[in-house]
Amino acid sequence: MPGFPAGRRDALLIATGMYESPALKPLRSPRQDCEGLAAVLRDPGIGGFQVQQLVDAKSYEVKRALEQFFRNRGREDLLLLHLSCHGIKDDEGHLYFATQDTDKDLPASTAVPAAFLHDQMARCRARTIVVLLDCCYSGAFLPGAKGDDYVQVKEELAGHGRAILTATNRTEYAWEGDHLEASAPQPSRFTGALIEGLRSGDADTDHDGRITVTELYDYVYEYLHHSGARQRPRMWADLEYRVTLARTAAGRPAADPPAADPPAADPPAASRPAAAGAPSAAESETTSWNSPPAEGEQTPPPGPGLFTRLKDAFNGVDGDLPSPPPHRQLARRGQDALLRVEFPLTETALGTLRDIQADTAVVCDRCQGAGAGAGTPVHPCGRCNGIGTSGPEPGRDTSVPCRACHGSGVRIPFPCHACTGDGRVRVTRTLTLKVPGGVDHGTRIQLAGEGEVGPGGGPPGDLYIEVVELPHPELERRGDDLYLTRRIPSSLARGGGTVAVTTLDGSKSVRIPAGLRSGQALRLVGHGAMHLRGGGRGDLLLHLDVDKDDGRAGPGR
Repeated sequence: MPGFPAGRRDALLIATGMYESPALKPLRSPRQDCEGLAAVLRDPGIGGFQVQQLVDAKSYEVKRALEQFFRNRGREDLLLLHLSCHGIKDDEGHLYFATQDTDKDLPASTAVPAAFLHDQMARCRARTIVVLLDCCYSGAFLPGAKGDDYVQVKEELAGHGRAILTATNRTEYAWEGDHLEASAPQPSRFTGALIEGLRSGDADTDHDGRITVTELYDYVYEYLHHSGARQRPRMWADLEYRVTLARTAAGRPAADPPAADPPAADPPAASRPAAAGAPSAAESETTSWNSPPAEGEQTPPPGPGLFTRLKDAFNGVDGDLPSPPPHRQLARRGQDALLRVEFPLTETALGTLRDIQADTAVVCDRCQGAGAGAGTPVHPCGRCNGIGTSGPEPGRDTSVPCRACHGSGVRIPFPCHACTGDGRVRVTRTLTLKVPGGVDHGTRIQLAGEGEVGPGGGPPGDLYIEVVELPHPELERRGDDLYLTRRIPSSLARGGGTVAVTTLDGSKSVRIPAGLRSGQALRLVGHGAMHLRGGGRGDLLLHLDVDKDDGRAGPGR
């Protein structure tokens, strides 16, 4: 299906920055996220959405708004939902979106369950729903972070006809603004990138005048990566066709004559006048959002936007100078790598420094990433003209790597012998990893920029260390508490005494009170694992099993 069928374009933006519970820190960015995103989405020359906003509402108000938003929809409607708030989970790992009156201990009744949102989307007749989640699920609330422990967002919200963009992956936080210590409100990193990509048009990577969901995700990912943000967005999509979220200057039609028949849908309400040259609200509705520009339509070549200038500055290119002809492989970001490392309980509970060996790709010293032998020419690929990509394949939203050059953009007649033309060689490096006390089995530690270098000398990916906690022969870990079971003779239980027990800090002598019964437990305060996100340690619970009478009469028998 080449074009997006005519239908309503509605957006619901829900932002919660103020919380009644002291356990949920106030957030500065949600209100700014909501207002900034609403402006570009409702702009008839950009998004053309009808926008509803709900700021700092209670849980029942948010649920009511969600249910109304997804009701009575047509098949061709495009619905966009943006959530900016704290993300929390219950003991079973289920996801909830925090509202003004949320109690972390009572999420089912005071927050909005992801299951509720999933049910509303499942009942909705609209076949295209885009969800933007600016809340993280990777840890306790650090200063500036918005989230709780990691949950499976895809499993919670996935479905046919959906596209889900999240601010972070499982190991990161969604950060508010560029300066966490600043008190002035500003959009979060993730939503700020969304707004910039739509407003500037830089997210239109193929310059066809339209910004699709996939293009917007690619833009946000690269924007955050090049700006040094400590988060990596994620996307899951199951869509039937290309979904256009916005137009750019190249795709906005010039003064078309008024349509003979007005559209059935209500024109989107604009909060401010359209930019110069932008179509009116009615004209925006009569133009297909996913149809290519008309034949013969003259569109000026797009100028370098903020994102282009950001990438040029990152790569040391003067934005005022023309780009040189391709003479080496196109630089692409390297892949992330995952390394599973085993740690004994003592090291995961108390923290440690560990030297690890990482087998990664680095820039070839002989050709400096060019992939060609010394003094030999490198030519642009004849099939893709040095771009590295070809047009989209059927059923895909974005361009695919050129099959002739495999995305490198060049043809290398005489490859470098050291790297066989890849521009990279594999080496084993020694990295010193700092493991914080309190990590547990399955925790992933991100080492930014320590993954493999990209083809053509591109920026390196990230290295993730997944903690594999080895079982202890005596101690059992449950969260930050440790459990130890010891069997003692009945004489010791009746008369009292001391017993040596194993702890993370070595052997300790524990006093047993007289008259202790089998099954009782003694608590050794502060002898458990360290709290990962806070001071102090958990406890050690010593369970005592008393042997049957050993035949010796105790006092008074």
